[in-house]
Amino acid sequence: MMRRRKQGYKALIAGGLLLLAAAFLLTGYNLLDTRRAGLASQQAAEELKAVIPAASADTVEPPDPEPAEETPSADDTEVEIPDYILNPEMEMPEVEVDGSAYIGLLEVPDLDLSLPVMSQWSYDNLRLSPCRYSGSAYSGGLVIAGHNYRTHFGPLDRLSPGAAVVFTDADGNRFTYEVSETEVLQPSDVPILMDDQWDLTLFTCTLDGQARFTVRCTLT
Repeated sequence: MMRRRKQGYKALIAGGLLLLAAAFLLTGYNLLDTRRAGLASQQAAEELKAVIPAASADTVEPPDPEPAEETPSADDTEVEIPDYILNPEMEMPEVEVDGSAYIGLLEVPDLDLSLPVMSQWSYDNLRLSPCRYSGSAYSGGLVIAGHNYRTHFGPLDRLSPGAAVVFTDADGNRFTYEVSETEVLQPSDVPILMDDQWDLTLFTCTLDGQARFTVRCTLT
C-alpha cells in the first residue's frame, strides 16, 4: 500500500512538472510570436512611409507679396479636391509590400503605435499587421481588426475618450479621429460591431479570447 502511494505521488509530481514545462513553452512561444509580429509590422510601416506621399496641408500657403496690381485674386487660385471627396464610394488605393496589399498607416500617439493596415483581413494576415475588416475611410464605417499582440492592438484597452487616432491612406490623405467610447462585445455581436454610425472602429480579442474589445472613433 505504501509503495502504491509513493508511486502515486511520483506520478502527480511528474504530471505537475510536465504542466509547468508546457506553460513555460507556451509563454515563450507567445513572446516570440509577439516579437515576430512587431518586427513584421514595423518593417511594413517603414516601407509604407517611404512610398506614401506626404499628407496634404490643411491650408494653402499664400503667394509671396507682390504689387497690388499683380496679386492674383481668390478666384484665380485653384485648390485641388481629392478624388475621395468627389467620389466617396471609390475603392481605397493600395500599396504592395512583400506581396501583401496595404491601404495605409494607423497611428495612435497615446500608445506610441504606428501600424500598417492590410487591405483584406484573414487569420494569416492578422499575424502580420492589423487588417481592414470592412468599410472605408472615405464613406465612413471603417472597421479595423488587430491581433491582441502587445505590439499590435493589445494596448487598446488603455485608450480613453478624447484620445487621437490618425489614419493616412496610400495616397497621403490624412484622417484624424477622436476616441468616443470603448466597449466589450461578444463574438455574436457582429451587427453591433459593424454599426456604421461610427467613422472608425478598432477591435481586438480580449486576453481570454472570449470577447472583443472595441474602440469607437469619430472623425474630427
